[in-house]
Amino acid sequence: MSIDENVRTGRHCVFRMHVHLVFVTKYRHKVFSDRHLTRCEEIMRAVCEDFEAELVEFNGENNHVHLLVNFPPKVAVSKLVNSLKGVSSRRLRQEFPDLVRHYWRAQRLWSGSYFAGSVGGAPLSIVKQYIEQQNRPL
Repeated sequence: MSIDENVRTGRHCVFRMHVHLVFVTKYRHKVFSDRHLTRCEEIMRAVCEDFEAELVEFNGENNHVHLLVNFPPKVAVSKLVNSLKGVSSRRLRQEFPDLVRHYWRAQRLWSGSYFAGSVGGAPLSIVKQYIEQQNRPL
């Protein structure tokens, strides 16, 4: 049996789990330039490594960012998001004083909410059909 190169292995499991994350700036302020997004990607890549996750893709616009993260099953998405948003907010505000003026009162770069969607693999209809067609013993 050949193993897909995107499949990862843990001590007791084999997995391929991806999540699409979207973070929006507080008050939807348009604060990011290319240099902010470049540094944000570096910070978020390092945070992902701390969680044994991989930042597969990153991009953004002036008021939000998109991430595609491959993560192990032992990682709770909410914990990963909390670290990504917390660390990046703190570091970006420290390194770029121009961001601080937008958020001097809130002391936060990101909105409190986020989008997380599971991605990858077969469509749900195919997985449902596969499960329905299993040979259930009588």
